[in-house]
Amino acid sequence: MISKVQQIPMEFTHKPFYERQDFLVAKSNLEAVKIIDEWPNWANFAVCIYGHEGSGKTHLAHIFMENVYKKTNSPYKIPQIHAKDIKIENIYRLLEENKCLVIENLSEDINEEAIFHLYNLYKNEGGYILFTSKKPPARMDFKLPDLQSRLNSIPAVEIKEPDGDLLSALIIKLFSDRQLNVSPEIVNYITNNAQRSFAYIKRLVVEIDSISISKKRAVSIPIIKEAIISLGNNQQGLLF
Repeated sequence: MISKVQQIPMEFTHKPFYERQDFLVAKSNLEAVKIIDEWPNWANFAVCIYGHEGSGKTHLAHIFMENVYKKTNSPYKIPQIHAKDIKIENIYRLLEENKCLVIENLSEDINEEAIFHLYNLYKNEGGYILFTSKKPPARMDFKLPDLQSRLNSIPAVEIKEPDGDLLSALIIKLFSDRQLNVSPEIVNYITNNAQRSFAYIKRLVVEIDSISISKKRAVSIPIIKEAIISLGNNQQGLLF
């Protein structure tokens, strides 16, 4: 007896595009884009861009790095480092090697003393820091009061959740990143029936692609419905 074998989707790495032309500018992120473009004429040596997962913070960080690279004729691109990876022993090397720095995922889960000293070093020596985080520093609870007061003083710009137009453009981009072209009908269905958040839409596109591959079928509305149910969000007012 020959049983049917379902194709198991392989987990390939889909590299996102981080070029300026690939960033989707809308009302929800326009202020963040402007402050990136204003460098080096910032009012403060550091700024923080914050927003939910998948909102484009890392993409903007790449645009910032490219701006610095072009405006300063730097022989190398500035580094991108996670806040939790900054230690006392590497802050002087960071300053010595990089006048500009991108510090991603600022949160309470950091070496507060290291961030405090790094902040002071860059401020005193004329450096620049772009922080990214899920929430503004003023809503974080640092144990070191001096660090809290310093981070509270830097401009914090929010990337808001997408409106309908940005959501549609985001859906098209995420499918395109996976080498998939989808019809306006598919885009409209997702826009009208899925949860409006960056993180959810990213997970949904991955799930749709996975189901499509496993079933050896093109992306369709039934596959989208199955993906939504698979993600466990069919109880959130989704319209089938």
